[in-house]
Amino acid sequence: MQLFAGGGEFLLRWVHFLAGIMWIGLLYYFNFVQGPFLAQADAGVKSAVTQKLLPRGMWWFRWAAMLTFLSGALVIMKRFGESPQHAAVATTPWGVAILTGALLGTLMFLNVWLVIWPNQKIVIANAVATATGAQGNPGAAAAGRRAFLASRTNVVFSVAMLFFMGAASHLSPSVSGNIGLYWTLVLILAALVEVNALTGDKGATKQPIETVRGVIVTAFVFWAVIYAIMETVLA
Repeated sequence: MQLFAGGGEFLLRWVHFLAGIMWIGLLYYFNFVQGPFLAQADAGVKSAVTQKLLPRGMWWFRWAAMLTFLSGALVIMKRFGESPQHAAVATTPWGVAILTGALLGTLMFLNVWLVIWPNQKIVIANAVATATGAQGNPGAAAAGRRAFLASRTNVVFSVAMLFFMGAASHLSPSVSGNIGLYWTLVLILAALVEVNALTGDKGATKQPIETVRGVIVTAFVFWAVIYAIMETVLA
């Protein structure tokens, strides 16, 4: 059957797209819709949303992230394995673009499973406990803050991640320049943004991602800087 031609790569890409839509859609929902709503809601509504809505949303969110990551990794591994260039495919226009997107997607995936979900579990458990009259967890506020900053950081990464994933097949950037310098600059930039997700609750710079408008602007600035690096360093 034509559907299974090419070792099932089309099916892997289909799964990757479906899972990615679920993951990023929920990321934007949490940051652009639910978060601002809860900021204006009363205590009873916040408790109900945290106890009943958030666990459902987080289940789909984290497992969609897992499926997106695994299916994407399989597509990349398949392309590398089947290419006559093998590891050298990483230096092609497709390889540089797809690996840039994959780097950001991997950081986002790790934020979901290692930062956002562990801290949201604390927030959810605290809401359930206080609703039943039990003593609250004094660390719940800090946990919520860490989850918030990691989620905002994922929004910042998401715009560039989606761009470079698409650019791999549809833009074909030049790669005749210094690839080593390109990756050094991209890794430094990504690390500077990621550190806010890990230490932002301890006093690191949090602006301008506090607001919806601020995080959207930051996301496009982050994308523009990486794209400018690609155009200048790799040209």
